[in-house]
Amino acid sequence: MTQFNDREKAQETKFTRDAEFDFKVAARRNKLLGLWAADHMNITGGAADAYAKEVIISDFEEAGDEDVYRKVMGDLEKARTDVSEHVLRREMESLMVLARTQLESEM
Repeated sequence: MTQFNDREKAQETKFTRDAEFDFKVAARRNKLLGLWAADHMNITGGAADAYAKEVIISDFEEAGDEDVYRKVMGDLEKARTDVSEHVLRREMESLMVLARTQLESEM
């Protein structure tokens, strides 16, 4: 019975650690996305960092990435950029990969 309990506890620990890591990856991706979008909107310096934080916070509205997409796409449209839905979604995907790679290399 002890082996079973130990195995169960190890699985719970791994699940928790994986969920934490996924959260950090999403937050990193959102920061990178915010900086990318800020660049397209000609926002620089501290204002770009502040905008990236807004993007990170926007991810807490609902599960999934649609809240982040709506925030960034809406802001890009307001700024009259030529970034399309396809380009934004592709950037979100590639930045997710980059964020995961960055965090894995930091471990």
